[in-house]
Amino acid sequence: MPGCIFAPYFPPEEPQKFANVHKIFGASNVTKLLNELLPHQREDAVNSLAYEAEARVRDPVYGCVGAISFLQRQVQRLQKELDAANTDLLRYSLADISPPPPASLSVPQGMISVQPIPQRQFSGRNEGFYRQSPTTTYSSFPYSLPWTDTSTVDMSEGGGGGGGGNHM
Repeated sequence: MPGCIFAPYFPPEEPQKFANVHKIFGASNVTKLLNELLPHQREDAVNSLAYEAEARVRDPVYGCVGAISFLQRQVQRLQKELDAANTDLLRYSLADISPPPPASLSVPQGMISVQPIPQRQFSGRNEGFYRQSPTTTYSSFPYSLPWTDTSTVDMSEGGGGGGGGNHM
């Protein structure tokens, strides 16, 4: 219809977007909300409503909060891995630097036998220098993340529940 408040924000080639928003929030509530906003604010509001509606369809209990919690846990895990890798780098770089002998100590030549520090040999496997993290597959994540294709989401594992489970 001409003058429809939804037309600029819900294109006909994306019918699921409107269906999700209508199912979760109701068309009359969305109409009221859009009429209360300034025109330049409406597109952002519709995008937020559409994202939350899709998350609520996938996970009625947690919605976007489940996706945010998952990403926060992933950031924490990756930060721990980064800290461990930096610690390993520091340890290995310090092992290559031997401190100079103290200037005040004079030892006659030949009295000290200097043994070279053996260099660690890497066999090509992960031996602590690069820590291998458990593989996180986004296909088992019950949410459509902004950077993943929604066609790869596998809802068979866990049934879309966002609380607990081993989604990582």
